[in-house]
Amino acid sequence: MTAKEIRDLAPAEIVNKLRETREQLLNLRLRKQSGQVEKTHVLRSLRKDIARLETIGKEKARTSATAA
Repeated sequence: MTAKEIRDLAPAEIVNKLRETREQLLNLRLRKQSGQVEKTHVLRSLRKDIARLETIGKEKARTSATAA
């Protein structure tokens, strides 16, 4: 997910997407421990998506707080 796509989302959608991505990462980590994951690069991309979601979510929260 790109930063531009995330910026187009509403703050509530960002929170939901963040929760879903964290769940995916957890499931993938558990599968990796049991040796069922072949594409380990997906772990890195999920971590980066989480970082993007958190960063843009905080930016939006900060701008809405200063606008109020």
